Amino acid sequence: MVRAGKPTEGAEPLIVEGTELSVESRGFSEVIDITGRVKDAVAGSGVERGLVTVTVVGSTASVSTIEFEPALVEDFRDEMEKLASGSMKSRHTETWGDDNGFSHIRATLMGPGLTLPVASGRPVLGTWQQIVVIDHDNRPRIRRVYVQVLGIPGSGAEKE
Repeated sequence: MVRAGKPTEGAEPLIVEGTELSVESRGFSEVIDITGRVKDAVAGSGVERGLVTVTVVGSTASVSTIEFEPALVEDFRDEMEKLASGSMKSRHTETWGDDNGFSHIRATLMGPGLTLPVASGRPVLGTWQQIVVIDHDNRPRIRRVYVQVLGIPGSGAEKE
């Protein structure tokens, strides 16, 4: 665990803890639910109230929230195809020959991460809201996802 300096007299200590997750994907905007793993990282940090940031490492993937339900996931993937088609012509593809210009565009439009509040030791999410990694690349990948939790520990939950 990393701590952000020493607290002043009477102030609550601050915890900053990071965890790296490994996520296997097939690519082509596959949507992967990581909610349980993020909740575990928050619980393991000892933070009672604060923030959790979830970031995918790389320029062809995104992190977001969605109702992780098969029909909605397919609707999402269809819309990604309309927005930046996997068959689109791109200067990136012409330059590098890797045929993944569309994946960079999708990832740039969505962004690499998100930050959520933590309350009562859990990320604040709606009933049907899950945290997902979306791998837009044109091939299977193993993605690195970094989860960082920042906040105040609960009574007795502070970790050494």
